Amino acid sequence: MKLVVLVGRILFASIFILALPSHFSHAAIQYAQMQSIPAPHVIVPLAGIFSFIGGLSILLGYRSKHGAWLIILFLAATNFSMHRFWMFPDPITKEFQQLMFMKNISLLGAAFIISFFGSGPYSLDKQIPAKTKG
Repeated sequence: MKLVVLVGRILFASIFILALPSHFSHAAIQYAQMQSIPAPHVIVPLAGIFSFIGGLSILLGYRSKHGAWLIILFLAATNFSMHRFWMFPDPITKEFQQLMFMKNISLLGAAFIISFFGSGPYSLDKQIPAKTKG
């Protein structure tokens, strides 16, 4: 059963790790600009780096509670600035944005759980003695 937690961490973290290149794409920066995000050329890549670091932290199980808080900050900011489904008059776009919004809400829930319980078994945190963690 301990393996289930590791698999869960891998699956959860993968979306944040694999999405890093898209945060440097012209399309993502342009979309953020259309959503009135200030300094999108800086904010979008920086948000991608935050989510990547948070995802990597959770994947490895190294200070995963801190990594989960990076993910929480990323998702909260992204969700309410980039996926405002209630603003779209087109029903298809509205439905897609609502789906993305709800996906992020679900991921937020998982990140809150990780921020409380930590990485669990098979993690770097379990391998490092408590006195050297600082």
